[in-house]
Amino acid sequence: QVQLVESGGGLVQPGGSLRLSCEASGTIFSINAMGWYRQAPGKERELVAAATSGGNTNYADHVKGRFTISRDSAKNTVYLQMNSLKPEDTAIYYCNLAVAYFSGSYREGDFWGQGTQVTVSS
Repeated sequence: QVQLVESGGGLVQPGGSLRLSCEASGTIFSINAMGWYRQAPGKERELVAAATSGGNTNYADHVKGRFTISRDSAKNTVYLQMNSLKPEDTAIYYCNLAVAYFSGSYREGDFWGQGTQVTVSS
């Protein structure tokens, strides 16, 4: 099976930066697609940033120019660099990966991280 472990969340002042990490463990052949989502209290989960294995990226309008999604394939880790953070960025952030992996046989699946809290406040 595949497990995702997120890290990097915390409390930051407005204008600050954080880098979230999402490390996938298991016998992974490839990360085919990746995404970061967030959910603020009382709101639905929304897509923040996404990328394909081919390098195409997509960002929510309200984070364009401030957030960057990237990956380290050798480490099976995906990142979300967040700059110029605003109070409205406060939310629980979740990573979502579409991976090819081995679990008795070749498999493909979609997995979620446990979430990491990001709080932007002075």
